[in-house]
Formats: sequence, structure tokens, C-alpha cells
Amino acid sequence: MIPEKKITVEDVKYVLSSHYQGTSYDPYASYGEKEQRGAFRSIGVNRTDFLSLIQMRPGMEKDCNILEWVAFASNAFNVLAPFYTDIDTTPGYLSGTTGKVSTQNFYWMSRMIAAMADASYNKSVFHIERYQEKVAAKSHELLNRYDTLLEQETDEETRKKIQEEANEKIAGMLQCAAADTLDKVLYELSGQMKNAYARSDA
Repeated sequence: MIPEKKITVEDVKYVLSSHYQGTSYDPYASYGEKEQRGAFRSIGVNRTDFLSLIQMRPGMEKDCNILEWVAFASNAFNVLAPFYTDIDTTPGYLSGTTGKVSTQNFYWMSRMIAAMADASYNKSVFHIERYQEKVAAKSHELLNRYDTLLEQETDEETRKKIQEEANEKIAGMLQCAAADTLDKVLYELSGQMKNAYARSDA
């Protein structure tokens, strides 16, 4: 059998994020029969803490032909970002995670975004979709830029430094995108607090 197209990183992410979206079994659905919502277990469940996808890229030099795409928290609300693997140091935004909740690392930011977006799904889902699309597009843009630099460089140590610089750029982009999304979903969730009343009630 010949597939219609090659499977992309985005295809894998979509499947692993599945919660029967577009069907009456979607637990977030506001349509269809109520008893069908959540009747079947989603793939993208809330207990997911980590997703790693290894992408092997034939035709590239061996020191840069493998990428590890990483995501934290529930796949329905997270983003998948690529990192070069032939490195000595990992960006602090990914490696500095502790047991203390913090906005200074990707793990806890992803968990907070997911929990807030889940609780305010109808208001926040479009923020999540924009977050996912932005990070995917920006990731590919950065990969293309740094792959081009790697193609032009022959020194092994310099190539490693280029990959580490790329990883830092990707982590910086992630940090900005996650902070912006957290701001938006927090705003949406705050508007749904039970003690909220219209300003005209004074």
C-alpha cells in the first residue's frame, strides 16, 4: 500500500490530542445528546504530562538529522516544539523544572494553560488553537533558518553551538507564546468566576 501523503509531526500531535472533537462524544461539545459526551475515553487525557516525538530526517548530516519534539501537559491544550539533539546544554526554560509551580518553566506553564483552558473551554479554545498554530509555524521557521546555517558550516564544534543557539531561540519563542496564552486563558477563566456580577449592579 502507498500512503496518500507522508505523516507529519502535526498529524501525530493531532491524533494524540484527540478528544473526539467534531463528534457527539466530545466531552467539551455543546451539541448532540448530553449522555454521549465523554462516553468514550479520549486519547488526549488530562493525566498526560509529557509527549516526546523523535523525527529522523534522512539526507541531513548525522549531527543534526534528528529532532526531538517535546510537549508537556494535556495534549488537547499543549504545543509541540522541536529541539536539536546533538547538544551539551539544554535551555533553562525546559531543564530548570522543579516541584514548585512557576511561570519560569515550560512544564508548569503548560500545566497552568491546560487547566485554565479546560475550565473555560468554550471561551479559551480559540486561544489554544492560535497558540498551537503560532508555535508550529514559528518552530518550522526557526528550523529552516538554522538548518540553512548548519548546511553552510563544516566545523563540528561550531555546528554544535549553532544547534544550541537554535534551541535557545526556540525556548525563548515558546516562553513568549506561552506567557501570552496564559494571559488570555486566565482572563477568560476570571470572567467565569461564580462571584462575578455586571458593573451595572452598583
